[in-house]
Amino acid sequence: MNGFILKYDGSFEGLLCCVFEAYHQKLQILDIQPLDRAADQLFAESLEVNTDAQKASRVLKALRKKTSSQGLLRIKWTFLSELPGMEIQLFRAIQYIFASEKPVDADYSEDSILYLAQTTKKVGREKHRMEAFVRFRLTRDGIYFAMIEPDFNVLPIISRHFTSRYADQEWIIYDLKRGFGLHYDKNSTQFIQLDLPENVGISGAPSEYFANEEIAFQELWQAYFNNVNIKSRVNTRLHLQHVPRRYWKYLTEKSSFA
Repeated sequence: MNGFILKYDGSFEGLLCCVFEAYHQKLQILDIQPLDRAADQLFAESLEVNTDAQKASRVLKALRKKTSSQGLLRIKWTFLSELPGMEIQLFRAIQYIFASEKPVDADYSEDSILYLAQTTKKVGREKHRMEAFVRFRLTRDGIYFAMIEPDFNVLPIISRHFTSRYADQEWIIYDLKRGFGLHYDKNSTQFIQLDLPENVGISGAPSEYFANEEIAFQELWQAYFNNVNIKSRVNTRLHLQHVPRRYWKYLTEKSSFA
């Protein structure tokens, strides 16, 4: 055999356990794959790694000693990118970090370190756009509700922004693509899972789910937008640069065009 393909449960802790087993068993790693997307290769042996909180904690503790807070953030945000192949890039970066006597956060001559920096920038850009483009709708039971479908798994890293900004309101932000959300009850923010009806929509306000004042507000806002929008002066190219078309589905004023 030329090496191993490690399979894990898709969690960050599970990935750290893959790092632990690779070092503990002195394995040559060819790839690391989540179980739901794993594929066997002809000249590699597969090994399924169980998630163990203590092993993950040991790897994380070692990383904190070897890299800066910025370096650790890049590792976590790269994982949240969910990009194909990010696991093996993270593994190689961690190997490089552990093998180096000096901090290597800015050593972009190493491909894996450059990959982390570039991927973190992409995730950060999506984070800021979600913070800007999320639109809440008031439900009939008094909860402000928003649905998103971000390219990357940014829900865990936008929690602090919305908890701080909307501390006096109960709200839910739900990631439709990944099937989980954040619920803030005016005291704490928790991850939740919901069975949502298909017709609830990402924008708009179906009367069976949303408060009458929400429906009235959306109609008023859309009328205002249509009246102040001077079609002859629209700069579509500039507009798309600041508000890409894929985010229009979140915006009340764009709901009829998304």
